[in-house]
Amino acid sequence: MEAGEEPLLLAELKPGRPHQFDWKSSCETWSVAFSPDGSWFAWSQGHCIVKLIPWPLEEQFIPKGFEAKSRSSKNDTKGRGSPKEKTLDCGQIVWGLAFSPWPSPPSRKLWARHHPQVPDISCLILATGLNDGQIKIWEVQTGLLLLNLSGHQDVVRDLSFTPSGSLILVSASRDKTLRIWDLNKHGKQIQVLSGHLQWVYCCSISPDCSMLCSAAGEKSVFLWSMRSYTLIRKLEGHQSSVVSCDFSPDSALLVTASYDTNVIMWDPYTGERLRSLHHTQLEPAMDDSDVHVSSLRSVCFSPEGLYLATVADDRLLRIWALELKAPVAFAPMTNGLCCTFFPHGGVIATGTRDGHVQFWTAPRVLSSLKHLCRKALRSFLTTYQVLALPIPKKMKEFLTYRTF
Repeated sequence: MEAGEEPLLLAELKPGRPHQFDWKSSCETWSVAFSPDGSWFAWSQGHCIVKLIPWPLEEQFIPKGFEAKSRSSKNDTKGRGSPKEKTLDCGQIVWGLAFSPWPSPPSRKLWARHHPQVPDISCLILATGLNDGQIKIWEVQTGLLLLNLSGHQDVVRDLSFTPSGSLILVSASRDKTLRIWDLNKHGKQIQVLSGHLQWVYCCSISPDCSMLCSAAGEKSVFLWSMRSYTLIRKLEGHQSSVVSCDFSPDSALLVTASYDTNVIMWDPYTGERLRSLHHTQLEPAMDDSDVHVSSLRSVCFSPEGLYLATVADDRLLRIWALELKAPVAFAPMTNGLCCTFFPHGGVIATGTRDGHVQFWTAPRVLSSLKHLCRKALRSFLTTYQVLALPIPKKMKEFLTYRTF
């Protein structure tokens, strides 16, 4: 889709006939995820099942000119045949999903040679957060269960791997804690982060691996250091529970979404509130009591960092341009719960309460040279380091996203 066009529905995946259980099982798609290299898509389709689907989908569902720039697909097809769709029966309702970075660092293979008793997880893996507090770690290529991590006392709501490939996993739970796991050491729990007073809904690690953001059923979000695992600051500004958060690709921005119908854009280094994006209801509510009709469920950055996608209870997927205060596009969707961009752009995946996944066209834009330079610089310079540079004020404002 070109900038300004409405998203088009490319495909919709629906769960098959649900299994018969002796107990009531959730059917919601609480989480959807693409592997970082774009070769796999994971979908918690309800009834304790996760579907692992090779990407791209069948050709008729993909827009013309779209390609999955997959580094692993060549490896998959060489000697082992094309990757096949897999069904992971997790035994419990699945709430959170996260793929590991690809590929794992060479040091992992060297370490594994000296520790043969530990499962080899130098492959692409998927972590699943379950209703009983367990986290199961799966090998994507084979669908085999590698590890089972225990420690949480309630639902594991969200999961996030460090983008560096170190196989450090962060989990967020309804037990009001976040836990840090080292999968290079047989899934050893290395830290418990406490301080939230409500269920922790979401966790996001900055692409430079320096910060962790966590959102709970509270009006503030917590920023933690990924180096010392200590609290850096609380970000306060929302009027209701914060339920979703995401960092920009250069780590210079953080967005948080709340039941108060607002997305707030922050500078995570200074704690400064840069902008609010208000979700105005397009059609008047039939019932005045329906005060949370525009409550937000999910927010995510596009891979180039120029767009945001949001899902709200008013049955709309919205796409926002970074420098505009109003959405640039809408798409009707019922009972949306989550959203994520394809790592190479052009597609957004959304999950719904009825267990469906929908794939939408997303803006495909050529980033300006100015933005590419800003993105490159901000990948290793904090806001304070930029402000200390001997450059004109207007350039500092641009590099720190103060030109909105």
